[in-house]
Order: sequence, then C-alpha cells, then structure tokens
Amino acid sequence: MKKYVAECIGTAVLVLMGCGTAMLVGCNAEAGSGYLLTALAFGLSIVAEAYCIGNISGCHVNPAVSLAVFMNKGISSSDFIGYIVSQIIGAFVGSCLLAIIFSTGNVTDMTGGFGANGLAGVNGNSFAGLIVEIVLTFIFVLTILGVTSSKAGHGSFGGLVIGLTLTFVHILGIGLTGTSVNPARSIAPAIFAAINGNTDPIKALWVFIVGPLVGAALAAICYKYLESDK
Repeated sequence: MKKYVAECIGTAVLVLMGCGTAMLVGCNAEAGSGYLLTALAFGLSIVAEAYCIGNISGCHVNPAVSLAVFMNKGISSSDFIGYIVSQIIGAFVGSCLLAIIFSTGNVTDMTGGFGANGLAGVNGNSFAGLIVEIVLTFIFVLTILGVTSSKAGHGSFGGLVIGLTLTFVHILGIGLTGTSVNPARSIAPAIFAAINGNTDPIKALWVFIVGPLVGAALAAICYKYLESDK
C-alpha cells in the first residue's frame, strides 16, 4: 500500500508543479521564458520525486512508465494495476489543488485549460499529435529503462538524468502537443478543463492516452532487445 500512496503523492506533485507552472506563466512558444519554465517545472518535479519516493515505489508517476516496467517484468500485474489507479488518483488530487489555488487568488490560468494537452501546435492533426507523443515517450521511457537497469551503474545520478530527459522532451513537445508522455497527467487536467467549460482537451484526450502507451511499449521492446546478451 505504501507504494501506491507514494505514486499518488508523486503524480499529484507532478501535476501541481508542472501544470500549475504552465497555467501561471503560459507555454506559448513565442514566450520563451514561460516555455522553458514549464519544461523545467515538469523535469525538476521528477528529479525531486525520484529522490523522495524512488526507493519506495520506483517513482513511476506515469502509467506509460509502469507499462514499460511491467513488460520488462519489473513489477507484478497487481502492482501494475495498483500503480495506474494510484497515478490517476494523484493526478486528480493535483488538479483539484490547482482548481482551489486558481479560484481563490489573483492568479490567472494562462493556458485556459488547467495545463491540459492539445493539438494546436500540429494544427489539430490527430495523427501528427500521435506521432509526436509516441516518439517523445519512446525517448523518455527508453532513457528510464537504461538508467535504472542493473547493468547501467549510474547510481545516485539516475533521478537527475531522468528529470533532465523529461525537460528535454518538453522543450520540443510543448509547442506541438503540450507534451504529455503521461496519460495520468493528461486525463485529470482535461476533465477539469471540461468542467470549467473548455471541452477541446477532452476531444483530443485519446491521443495522449494511446500515444504514450504505444511509445512506452515500443521502448520496452527495444530496450529488451538492446540489453539482451543473445
């Protein structure tokens, strides 16, 4: 149970800090500072959580990561289900906190949608958005599998490498899809945006569920092949 609580807390922090920064400063590619701040907020959230809950749950905080680890036999089927449920609950907790914060102060949601993902950067093209999410998730998850492998020997630097990689994929992806690479991070903000009258994120939500899961599965298969002695 402690593993599931840790995943819930970690995902809540990721959504709170990452989506919260996007809401506060905006993530328009033309506004470079807001763009980079959002990328760093997501990346640094993972760095912090990796060293906080990594020794408890592995700090997946992402159903796509859990899928890849499960495919490589790093967690059991029951833990896989428990992790995903915990991560989605955590994402809703994070979004709920953002709803409270942004409804009681003088802060404004610059994104207009709880930092939810969208397809504006690819002109609404679902196929293009799907390709972006598959590729970015593949890069991110492949890095995680490599860093956390028993053969890697990265030691205490693993969390930093993973966090910087998340920042890295956000730098390209924010202007295209807002960068999901994480279905839980996309589901909760999209639903909260819809509750507040913005239904666009809901219409494209399938892209940010299917894309990351496909990218993670491909990364798991690829890394298993690369690491194999055969």
